Amino acid sequence: MVDVGGKPVQRRVAKAMGFIEMADSTIKLIAENNVKKGDVLGVAEVAGIQAAKRTSELIPLCHPLQLSQIQVKAKLEKDGVQVTAAVSCVDRTGVEMEALTAVSVALLTVYDMCKAVDEKMKIRDIALVEKQKRDV
Repeated sequence: MVDVGGKPVQRRVAKAMGFIEMADSTIKLIAENNVKKGDVLGVAEVAGIQAAKRTSELIPLCHPLQLSQIQVKAKLEKDGVQVTAAVSCVDRTGVEMEALTAVSVALLTVYDMCKAVDEKMKIRDIALVEKQKRDV
């Protein structure tokens, strides 16, 4: 890990997004809450929150951070599910990896919950869309 001890403590915010394409029939099952494993969007959001909190355990060179907020939203779209995550903390390094990890795991959760009914899903477009740092 890099030494961030000399950096100033700042408010850090990062936002990430990603998407999973799926069949119309799968979208209908999610919308009607008829997927056998349960509430796909709700479970995916909770999985994303858990993932953000464990990022430093998953990514070897990430610093463990005291996160102050994690928001994960899974939204049903006409051709799949879009996941967005916003993560913030007050620390010496950013939360980009936490936001990206939240989105990735939320999308993997959607995949896991729907794989029995849709073998052609595609996870795509996972990207950091915003990062900020401000003096506190």
